[in-house]
Amino acid sequence: MSENEDRDATLSLLAGIGIGAIIGAVAALLLAPKAGADTREGIKTAVSDLRTKSEQLFSDWSAAMEEQLGNVRKLYDEAKLKLEQAVESGKKVVTRKKEESQQEEGSHA
Repeated sequence: MSENEDRDATLSLLAGIGIGAIIGAVAALLLAPKAGADTREGIKTAVSDLRTKSEQLFSDWSAAMEEQLGNVRKLYDEAKLKLEQAVESGKKVVTRKKEESQQEEGSHA
């Protein structure tokens, strides 16, 4: 696996653990014999935690995607430059061969 795939897998694992923990906490709050006010407060806290963790995961994911986009742009620019250089070299070879061919024709005449 590449470093980026490892990081993506780690982020996915952490997201799964975090979401599982929040769901477990909400289930425990709903099933625990508590007063309604306590249960509602617990749910608010769990939802707030979920929101915070989700925002952090999204931020991490966005940063990773920006990095990948930068890498793709760099590779594209490098490939484009190499292709332009190859085309330019090809044009020079064709021009030189034409000139050599014309010189040979002129010397045989």
